[in-house]
Amino acid sequence: MPESRSPVSVAEAPGGLGSPVEREFTVKDRGQFQQATQRFLRHRAAVISLAVFVILVVFAFVGPVFMKHAYNYIPTGAAENNLSPNLAHPFGTDNLGHDLLAQVMRGLQQSIKVALLIALFATVAGTLWGVVSGFFSGIWDNALMRFADLILTIPGLALAAAMANRFGGSWWIIGVILGSLAAPYVARVVRGVVLSLREREYIEAARALGASNWHIMRRHLIPNAFAVVIVNATLLVAGGILGETALSFFGLGIRPPDTSLGILVNSGQDAVFTRPWLFYFPGLFIIIFALAVNFIGDGLRDALDPQQTRQRR
Repeated sequence: MPESRSPVSVAEAPGGLGSPVEREFTVKDRGQFQQATQRFLRHRAAVISLAVFVILVVFAFVGPVFMKHAYNYIPTGAAENNLSPNLAHPFGTDNLGHDLLAQVMRGLQQSIKVALLIALFATVAGTLWGVVSGFFSGIWDNALMRFADLILTIPGLALAAAMANRFGGSWWIIGVILGSLAAPYVARVVRGVVLSLREREYIEAARALGASNWHIMRRHLIPNAFAVVIVNATLLVAGGILGETALSFFGLGIRPPDTSLGILVNSGQDAVFTRPWLFYFPGLFIIIFALAVNFIGDGLRDALDPQQTRQRR
């Protein structure tokens, strides 16, 4: 970014002389992205959580490459069944001899994919839904918002369980179902932002210049609602992994022979006192992932706060 230099005359009197010495002070304007990045980096919990999130993603998607056995490997003998954590099996094994570390990696991988798909689907669908509803208002707004209210009155987990039971337990089906149920929340938030934006002067100027409705929505409304959309997307990731875990816990989400963190917690709940590693290790990863994403969302909310003042140095 170009620097603007403003010469400032400062009178100095070394040795009793009043000769002015001209000095230059450099003033550098910071762009919005740079300001947001710096505000995010000042949020220590968010930065640490982002590092934890990256570690979890690498652990889930790269870790299985270095495992001796796959998550679904079953040894021929019973010598490796129900082993407590040890050097060969850091997370122990279950009653079939599955290596729990490999299973946690696979379960976290599937849960992350579901959570990201939920956030992506709900964000895209909800943003378009909210922009159209808020921009056109009238009959379109009433119809779209009443439909959103109808979906929000239905118990989401019960409806997701019924739909998952009907259409199957693939990870992408679970993601689309839960994303569809989350879209109305995003739509209502985006609609509120658009209702305030559509009355701004630059929207009126765009209309006066002959810009189409689609052009106004694409070039002005959606970009200006971007901060709110991003923050909500991060929160949807955290809520998504908890929703997938709940469905899988009740046997209505991802189904064996595949696995997820919810399935692992469900399988280990009966052995929580006799073989606690089967329950606590997958449960710990659910908690860490959800907390990390929530702190990232808090950091993004602070960084993208439109009320922050413009900074210079």
